[in-house]
Amino acid sequence: MSDDDFMLESDNEDYEFEYEDDGDSDSPDIDIENQYYNAKQLKSTDPETAIAEFLQVVELEKEKGEWGFKGLKQAIKLEFKLKRRADAVKHYEELLTYIKSAVTRNYSEKSLNNMLDYISGSNDPEDMPYMEKFYSMTLDAFQGTNNERLWLKTNIKLAKLWLDRKEYVRLTRNVRQLHKACQKPDGSEDPSKGTYLLEVYALEIQMYSETGNNKKLKALYNKSLRVRSAVPHPRIMGIIRECGGKMHMSEENWKEAQSDFFEAFRNYDEAGSIQRIQVLKYLVLASMLMKTTINPFESQETKPYRTDPRIQAMTDLVDAYQRNEIHRYQDILTKHSGEILSDSFIRAHIEEVTRNIRTEALLKMIAPFTRFEMKGVAKQLKIEESEVMEIIGWLILEGKINGRINMEKGTVEVDTRADVERLEAVKEWGKALEKIGKAVIAEGEAWKAEPDHHQLMSAYLQHGGAVY
Repeated sequence: MSDDDFMLESDNEDYEFEYEDDGDSDSPDIDIENQYYNAKQLKSTDPETAIAEFLQVVELEKEKGEWGFKGLKQAIKLEFKLKRRADAVKHYEELLTYIKSAVTRNYSEKSLNNMLDYISGSNDPEDMPYMEKFYSMTLDAFQGTNNERLWLKTNIKLAKLWLDRKEYVRLTRNVRQLHKACQKPDGSEDPSKGTYLLEVYALEIQMYSETGNNKKLKALYNKSLRVRSAVPHPRIMGIIRECGGKMHMSEENWKEAQSDFFEAFRNYDEAGSIQRIQVLKYLVLASMLMKTTINPFESQETKPYRTDPRIQAMTDLVDAYQRNEIHRYQDILTKHSGEILSDSFIRAHIEEVTRNIRTEALLKMIAPFTRFEMKGVAKQLKIEESEVMEIIGWLILEGKINGRINMEKGTVEVDTRADVERLEAVKEWGKALEKIGKAVIAEGEAWKAEPDHHQLMSAYLQHGGAVY
């Protein structure tokens, strides 16, 4: 189960600090507890009444304690859901007064983290100013206290919010603060905060990946891999490796990209993140571009996903590609185009994969011929004639085939290897004759000036008897 899944589930249930009834029916806590659970029963059927009941729990508690804290948590979530944003902010401010003495530090940290995750999950633009207020109040509550850990976590969550909303200026400002908080007084990195530092790196790396700033991305990516003082959540390393893989793909470094995507998949899988499926598709893509004969689903980690319906189209595609089955490859791509091409990253690179398999199929098809029509090749490959011309033009420029395109007739004439070798031999023979001719002329002039039969014979033998 991913972190996000856990957060969502924990929004609906209170698992923390549930104590068994000690049997004292006269305790005033029993009435408060009953009030709390009665309110929970109304959450789905009558949320407005449930809010009033949860706030009544707060009133019943003479001193700030666990039940009042729980009641406020539930009321705030319902108020935010019902768009009673101002009330939610007001009660969150009250909730923050409980964290110093009413509940334990670990419990308050977990509760506030879950609360901020819940609030940040909204996609309503009108919620945005209130989200900022929630974060601002949380940061103020812990500013100057000894709970630096929660301050860091809250700031990282706020930075993640800016990243999700592509507000890169605000994100950059946040990241600057976080870097400073992860440093020693002398400006060097604090090893005790290595885990937080990697989370900050992951946010920055995502920003540079999204904005296409490969220069800064590469520097930060390499820096993040050198951090040794952290025990990061595998999801964080998954993010870093995924962005690294995309960076390598943009540089056409297929081998490094494949390695990074595999590491990203392994980390996401360990974290239980659903992103493992998408990264597995990227791994397949990189494998095809590498032109490797090793199926990416042969490893112990990826084998269980070979028949996963979410990845089946890519599994079939790589199988057809490695077998050079051009028609099957194109049928799969056409049939599952919506699924495969919906991802912009795959869409940007699949064209090269398609060109590779078409090129291999074309070379195999034209191998026995010295002359062929592009129209016939296009029909056999089930592609446009213009695409055939483009591929052949590239093959000629790259020296993969020796031939000429006749645009008027739509044909291609290919020089066989024997023809090429014969032409090369004729060229070399011509160069040799030219050299001998120049030598003979020079020696002839010398003979006229001073006849020497020994010199003439020497020239004759030197040039293979070709003086006359």
